[in-house]
Amino acid sequence: RKVKDALTGRIELITLWPLAQGEVHGTGGIIDGLFAGRPPMVQDAPVGHQAFLAPLAAGGYPEAMSRDDRRRGRWFRSYLETLLDRELRDLSDAQKLQEVPHLLRLVAAQSSGILNYQTIANRLQLNEKTVKAYLELLETAFITCRLPAWRPGLAAREVHAPKLHLVDTGLLLHVIGADEARLGQDPQVTGMALENFVAMEIVKQLVPAQVEATAYHYRFGRSEVDIVLESTAGDIVGIEVKASATPSHQDRLGLEKVRELAGDRFKLGMIVYTGRQTLPLGDRLWAVPVSGLWS
Repeated sequence: RKVKDALTGRIELITLWPLAQGEVHGTGGIIDGLFAGRPPMVQDAPVGHQAFLAPLAAGGYPEAMSRDDRRRGRWFRSYLETLLDRELRDLSDAQKLQEVPHLLRLVAAQSSGILNYQTIANRLQLNEKTVKAYLELLETAFITCRLPAWRPGLAAREVHAPKLHLVDTGLLLHVIGADEARLGQDPQVTGMALENFVAMEIVKQLVPAQVEATAYHYRFGRSEVDIVLESTAGDIVGIEVKASATPSHQDRLGLEKVRELAGDRFKLGMIVYTGRQTLPLGDRLWAVPVSGLWS
């Protein structure tokens, strides 16, 4: 913090996330194409859980990616111990940082869900203000990333709860104690981890994209979209995540609602799914295999 205070107006901040799959595979991002109304056109993608198990379990930290499951777990454990015990103390004067590992496990288990500070505070028997302060620390240390709520009107966004993701899905699985086998067998872990993975892939790709945009989520009543991108020009892209290999009509309802709200500003809606190929689903709506995020 002191470095930033000393260099105000003389530096530009660039966030270095864990590696995106486009960086791992030497391909590019898809953000600019989405805002141009062009979905990734994919054929013969892996079907089912094989479409995503390996990249989700490996994550995007270079040191962790190069290791097998057991040694990767050791690396994550050492990383968190060092980060939580040493670096967070440099960022904060808080006296109860021993509670942060418990907080991290709780928010990891609820990753991709709506953030409710009071519920977390009650579970940990902490003050709500303390929980907010610790969650801000985790975000400052690049462990978590929050997506604000999207609404058609600018003023309404701040009164709706954000979603919280861990910045790396490999780290997420380590924190909740799940390995690659459980990722493929436990539907609760599968859905949560896949949404976290897709959300962070999109957030990472926003950094180098030519279109400047911000990531949100949308939920109102029964309508929900996991990721809503809004450009500085006001254009909208919606992304829904499903672990199914067959998109259903129900999967499109949230995207259709956002399309209705945004009108002509809505450029494209995409269901990221585990099927074989890119499929048209209606007016500006597409189903795209998981690998379309980077292939």
